[in-house]
Amino acid sequence: MTSDITTEPWGNTVSVEFDEHRIAWVSLNRPDKRNAMNPTLNREMFATLDRLENDDRCAVVVLTGAGDAFSAGMDLKEYFRETDGKPRSVQHKVRGEGTNWQFRKLYNYTKPTIAMVNGWCFGGAFVPLVSCDLAIAAEDAMFGLSEVNWGVTPGNLVTRALAETIPTRDAMYHIMTGEPFDGRRAAEMRLVNEAVPADELRERTIELAKKLTSLSQWVVRCTKIGFRHSRLMSWESAEDFLYAKHDQAILFDSDARANGMNQFLDEKAYRPGLGTYSAAGQE
Repeated sequence: MTSDITTEPWGNTVSVEFDEHRIAWVSLNRPDKRNAMNPTLNREMFATLDRLENDDRCAVVVLTGAGDAFSAGMDLKEYFRETDGKPRSVQHKVRGEGTNWQFRKLYNYTKPTIAMVNGWCFGGAFVPLVSCDLAIAAEDAMFGLSEVNWGVTPGNLVTRALAETIPTRDAMYHIMTGEPFDGRRAAEMRLVNEAVPADELRERTIELAKKLTSLSQWVVRCTKIGFRHSRLMSWESAEDFLYAKHDQAILFDSDARANGMNQFLDEKAYRPGLGTYSAAGQE
């Protein structure tokens, strides 16, 4: 791994590290606050994601947290106490800056995204977790929705994020009781794709990211966006939309299709479930 670590122009609450696999390791960087998300972090995260979309060093974004936490959620002091008494327009602006990157930007991101949950993941942190395409957690990572314990409902889009990923009974139980759960349970409920021992977390994340970088970026992009949007469409609307995405992928990366068809149909080098596809120009 290279030592190319950059915080500029994004500031002190987000760090970015690039490695030889073209993975951008994006860390929420407030370890003394368990990476609680404050207005400054929200602005810097949006700028970070915006910049990485056009950075050739980045083919996959891995979102994680510095220290022993993914994120403790919203920084309640900065969100509430410091905006008390200010105009509602200010409060809406602060709230919108969080939603801008945690959902709008991340959910529709043009590059593959993986959440690597290395520790605490509470409250508002569920939104960026779910907005990532894939998620891997440490088995001992702790998750929780504690809001009910201090007399408020889950903030931002947390409830919608749960409805996106886990069964209703599990979501209702944890929203209504505030009872925490670990990474193993998160995998059982499908909040994350899998949970692994903490000392294997980074290695497993790299393995998954390398799989994504071995494929055509345009095909992966059209595939993920196709799924994200078509799942709430009628079958008729989805048919038009998905064929348009199919054509777009071929338009921007015709070599990947030709190479894949050659391996599958002519060389017999790739057999679904039995072989490994190699993207054009890659081993």
